[in-house]
Order: sequence, then C-alpha cells, then structure tokens
Amino acid sequence: MSEMIVITREELNPDDFTCLVRRDENGAVVTFLGTTRDTFEGKRVIRLEYEAYEEMAYRKLEEIRQELKAEFGLEDVAIGHRIGVVDIGEISLVVAVGSPHRSEAFYACHEAVNRLKHSVPIWKKEFYEGGEHWVACEDHEFNEGAEAAPQAAPAGND
Repeated sequence: MSEMIVITREELNPDDFTCLVRRDENGAVVTFLGTTRDTFEGKRVIRLEYEAYEEMAYRKLEEIRQELKAEFGLEDVAIGHRIGVVDIGEISLVVAVGSPHRSEAFYACHEAVNRLKHSVPIWKKEFYEGGEHWVACEDHEFNEGAEAAPQAAPAGND
C-alpha cells in the first residue's frame, strides 16, 4: 500500500499529509480537512462513527489518486481517512494536493473529496442527543443489531 493513502483509527495529523506533497516543483499545496461539527440540520451532534470495507476503500482511494494525477497533471496527492469514533472538532479526512500551479491544486482537492464521497466504501453514522442516523442512507433499512452494510454517502452530504 502507498504511504499516500492512509485509513486509520488513530488521529490524523494534517502536517504529515501536507509534507508528503510539498516539493520544490510544487508552487501550490492545498490541504483540506474534514472535521466533526457540533450540529447538523438543527440537531446537536455528539460524535461520528465511521466504518469501512478497508481493502476496497484503499483500492478506491488509490484509483481516485491516480485519476486526479492524470487529469490534472499532478504527481502529489495524499489522502487520509479516519475510521471509528471521531469526536467533535476532530479530523476525519485529510486531502493534500501539491501542484506547480494553484488552480490545479484547488480543483484536484475539491474533486478528490467529491469522488471519495461517491465511490469509497466508508460510511458515516451521526450520533445526536436522543438518536443516531446513518448519513445519506435514507433509502436503506437498518434494523438495530443487524449487520447490514450501509452505502457510500453522496457528495452533497458534507
């Protein structure tokens, strides 16, 4: 597996990913952090929990990385996603892109997040005061205690 793709239960350090894409050839480095917010649609969020089909998630993240490199003429894209419990204010996603020019870096970073949400088998469950909810899984039924796997969240749900 590539050091440029990380899936972990440990805290993500954005500096680690940014350092992976900083090179003398890159005049731009863009780093995106996805963090757990304390409210969503008027509900107080207590925490998030992420689950993943890790083997497939690594493959899909590497596919996205290779696509972005080819489409935007980049060499340096690094992605880290945390799984397990992610408390309020903590980082669940880091995408870092290095490019000779800023526009490619910004667009590639944006596109990485969108593609990840559409195709990578990592699922998010939000825990609220008084309840819990698989995000963007309204079209799937989950029975308490059942071992059903949720589907990947669409890009519009950030």
